[in-house]
Amino acid sequence: MALILAMDDDEAIRMLIVAALRADGHTVLEAANGLAGLALVREHAPDLVISDINMPEMDGLSMLKALRADPAIQATPVILLTSLQEREHVRQGMTRGADDYLTKPLVFDELREATAAQLDKHLMRQSAQDTAVDEALDVALKEQKQRLIRLYEKKLLSELDQKWPTAESLQEDRQFANATVLFVDVVSFPALAEKLSPAELSQVVHEFYNNAGNTVYLFGAYHMQFVGEGLLAVFVDSTDTDTVNSGLRATKSALGLIDAAHRVQGFLSSRFPGRALPRFEVCVSLNSGAVTLARLQEPLWGSSQILPVGDTVSACLQLQKQAAAAGWKVAASASLLQGVRETLKTGKRKRFSIPGRSSALEAVELLGLGA
Repeated sequence: MALILAMDDDEAIRMLIVAALRADGHTVLEAANGLAGLALVREHAPDLVISDINMPEMDGLSMLKALRADPAIQATPVILLTSLQEREHVRQGMTRGADDYLTKPLVFDELREATAAQLDKHLMRQSAQDTAVDEALDVALKEQKQRLIRLYEKKLLSELDQKWPTAESLQEDRQFANATVLFVDVVSFPALAEKLSPAELSQVVHEFYNNAGNTVYLFGAYHMQFVGEGLLAVFVDSTDTDTVNSGLRATKSALGLIDAAHRVQGFLSSRFPGRALPRFEVCVSLNSGAVTLARLQEPLWGSSQILPVGDTVSACLQLQKQAAAAGWKVAASASLLQGVRETLKTGKRKRFSIPGRSSALEAVELLGLGA
């Protein structure tokens, strides 16, 4: 069993966390603020830290910043606790290197599942990479070994809560040599549209895309826009800050969107009982490469908008269609896998022929994070 540190200034919440984790056989240390908790991390080197964000003396974000700056403890996984009203803080925490987050009030099952996932991942980091899922992932992990070392030697980010770019603020095209594009579409939309009235379908669309927008925002999307019934998001790395790489944040967003789709299915069942509706299903594609955010001027009214362009974007949109036809939930291109240092759970591998593209696009069915 593992050694876990729980940080929260609310004694009642700490007691709940301790009780739940000790019931699973773990040893749990406690701290009432980030300063005392950081000292315990350095003294005992726990396998996992579970920390509130708002605490006296040193808050959770400052604690995370100090932890990631210390080479002796920087690899310690951290789960942040927050309320739904603290979405801005969560986004900062995820981009600064937090591994996961949980919202209050805590649900024991979610706490146990998140804890188990991080502990599994922590053990994997400590083991030899010859047990990697497949050859492509093994190569990617080796290539990222030095990058991981350099990542935490850089100066830590003081503020990452930047606003997404708007067409008004983007005075010229913005080019990124390496960005990650995420596209999600509702696979069952035509079947649902046939069974539901426009007003009912609108309820379902709002339910999903409110969740979807929150998910990509929390994981630090740089740009987001709707494409038909789909949602396109662009994640970028920063060359002078300590951000978690765009591929990993986009991957976590994709898995979060699948969870959001499951919640919408529950909404369908409760909102429209006995209607025998098709299941609410989505498919997500991920691709990495060069992306340009083009600023387009509307000729008649003078307004402008941002349009992500490039082969990376086009291939991602086409990959989503091909993956949906293959029955995949999440498809990740080989170029994305090369930029993610984490070990991923994968399923099938396939080379998809993209219409109009001279070469096939190699992709892997993504099932989750960890072992």
